[in-house]
Amino acid sequence: MHIDLGGKTALVTAGASGIGRAIAEQFIESGARVVICDVDPTALGTFADSHPDAVAQHADVASSEDVERLFTTVANRMGRLDILVNNAGVSGPTKPIEEVTPEEWRRTLDVNTTGAFLCARRAAPMFKAQREGVIINISSAAGRLGMPMRAPYSSSKYAIRGLSDTLAIELGEFGIRVNSILPGIVEGARGDRVIDEQARAHGMTYEQYLPLFLRNISMHVAVSARDVAAMATFLASDHARYVTGQSIGVCGNFESYRTPMA
Repeated sequence: MHIDLGGKTALVTAGASGIGRAIAEQFIESGARVVICDVDPTALGTFADSHPDAVAQHADVASSEDVERLFTTVANRMGRLDILVNNAGVSGPTKPIEEVTPEEWRRTLDVNTTGAFLCARRAAPMFKAQREGVIINISSAAGRLGMPMRAPYSSSKYAIRGLSDTLAIELGEFGIRVNSILPGIVEGARGDRVIDEQARAHGMTYEQYLPLFLRNISMHVAVSARDVAAMATFLASDHARYVTGQSIGVCGNFESYRTPMA
């Protein structure tokens, strides 16, 4: 299937690395004009060097002021917006609930959930005026299954699914589609860090914990950022013109997040 996003403009939050960069690059390969934001200046510079036709801007989506500036850039530089990918997120702490600080809780939900809200509320009027638009929210398998010792992260990703379901209903009459993608463990530094933190929390090494952890997944694999990007590209395209209000896993079928047994 050939996916053509020619003539479309997309905004990808946290688009300078990881899943966000993979999505932004697949959008570019499919013909879209792309704006990204990120909080990492080094990653932003690297992305901009590789994709000089894209727009890369520093922005923390948890900041309403940064989001306002970001959407001003989109309007001034691009003139319109067709696709919003709320990808920005932090992994949050890995610890029992009684050890989670209020600051850790707030920061995780501020970035993961409030950031998606702030971007969606700015995109909605633009999409309504056009009578079309796509919002793709990156949730997580942890937003479908409780994840032990990851209460802030898991809660924030459940909230993303609720936001997606609500906006799909609210905005559908304007031709706006809203879906969420639920990645499983994604290959790369962030996924490795999460697994390592969980391993240490269970008194195990990364090498001991990994095969036990993967037993929670039907296919016994981690996925790649490109796998998630492929789903996002499909959902952004006209091939998915009647796909909305869906939570779609790209995870190899995570069965549970229960503690692996040695």
